[in-house]
Amino acid sequence: MSDKVASAEPALSPPAASSWGAELRATFSLAWPLVIAQLAQNALHTTDVILLGWLGPVYLAAGTLGTTFFTPFLLFGVGIVGAVAPLVAQARGARNIKAIRRIVRQGFWAAIVLAALLLPLVLQIKPLYLFLGQDPQATDMAEQFVQIVAWSLFPAIGIITLRSFLSAFDATRAVLVITVLGVVVNAFIAYTLIFGNFGMPRLELRGAGIATLTTNILMFLAMLAYVVRHRRFGRFHILMRFWKPDWSHFRSIFAIGTPIALTVLAEVGMFTAAALLMGRIGTDEVAAHAIALQCASMAFMVPLGLGIAATVRVGVAYGRRDPDGIRKAGWMAFMLGIGFMTISCATFLLFARPIVSIFLDPTIEANVHAATLAVSFIAIAGIFQLVDGAQVTAAHALRGLSDTKIPMLLAIFGYWLVGLPTSYVLGFVLDWRGVGIWLGLAVGLAFVAVLLVSRFALRERLGLLEKIGVRRA
Repeated sequence: MSDKVASAEPALSPPAASSWGAELRATFSLAWPLVIAQLAQNALHTTDVILLGWLGPVYLAAGTLGTTFFTPFLLFGVGIVGAVAPLVAQARGARNIKAIRRIVRQGFWAAIVLAALLLPLVLQIKPLYLFLGQDPQATDMAEQFVQIVAWSLFPAIGIITLRSFLSAFDATRAVLVITVLGVVVNAFIAYTLIFGNFGMPRLELRGAGIATLTTNILMFLAMLAYVVRHRRFGRFHILMRFWKPDWSHFRSIFAIGTPIALTVLAEVGMFTAAALLMGRIGTDEVAAHAIALQCASMAFMVPLGLGIAATVRVGVAYGRRDPDGIRKAGWMAFMLGIGFMTISCATFLLFARPIVSIFLDPTIEANVHAATLAVSFIAIAGIFQLVDGAQVTAAHALRGLSDTKIPMLLAIFGYWLVGLPTSYVLGFVLDWRGVGIWLGLAVGLAFVAVLLVSRFALRERLGLLEKIGVRRA
């Protein structure tokens, strides 16, 4: 089979969007299942938090410690194999069916290698936490959870490989259905094993770990079965000669994906560091920070889903050597992201108090201070909704051009050398406390947003399209 398929293959590369209206329909159709899937993915963790909370604060704290330790390793692996999406999209645009098969196959290789390398590190939770002075009892309990959930690295990273492949072919509804079913399965298994219901043993934190592991395995198998058996995707034979290496594509995944992973960790690390700064102020500040961050995270899922769609749409246009398609795909995702974040901004500003009352009862005297702080933090979160939506859609549009290294450096600089220092100065030097910390986060996000949006706007002058024959002006 030749590297290039004949032009008679209609399903491989979609027609270019001829108008802004067509681009709007294409982006929205691709993005909305991804948005709901991202929200459902959040619900997987939320379910465990709620159920562990029913056991008591000790179990919830231990589960949180375990999840906090495990998540950065998972995000690093997920970020790297996320490079499969732009690579497959570009190959689709170029109508290169053999490259698609090889990219997905090497995505699986990368998932296996990453999980094998990260697993021993994740299992070191106890000695590291004890070295950092964490409570020994909570650390022992967290280790029980992590010893099981750590093995979910293999299916969880594999899921991202398959999700990237399906997203690159606009098959996001399948991703949505499997993710939502995963939420239901996880809730049932966790409820059964955490509390020992339906005649099963009471495993508490181990039950939560087993539920997470089992759910990820089932989701991976369901997604793999769909890809292999579906008539549209089975023809790619993604498992054909699975053990045959393709070092060029393997290196490309790591070359493009490693900066993506480090960008994600830089942003997550900024918010983690902000939580530690809050801890230096007081418990109420930490509680208020957690509430505001949860609200901001939920709203963030929408532009994140739009960003993933932007990666695919821009990548396909890039592979098709279509500069106008790149322009429309990138700016359409940007406009949709900003449009939604304008709504969430207004919601946070107008309804901060009712939102906080969902988490804390303001009629209880012990909650009054934390609730008041949370209202202030959510108002600031509303303000930075706009720049948060801008930076994530711009970053993903650039990923569609395989442009990840410079955006990584801009993100690290903006989050760690602009955002966090500003948080410290405003929070502690000027004594604005928690409000100052959140304003610093907004400054960091705004700085990165301006740079990334400008980079996409100047893509031709910066030579980002030279590979498709578009020269600098």
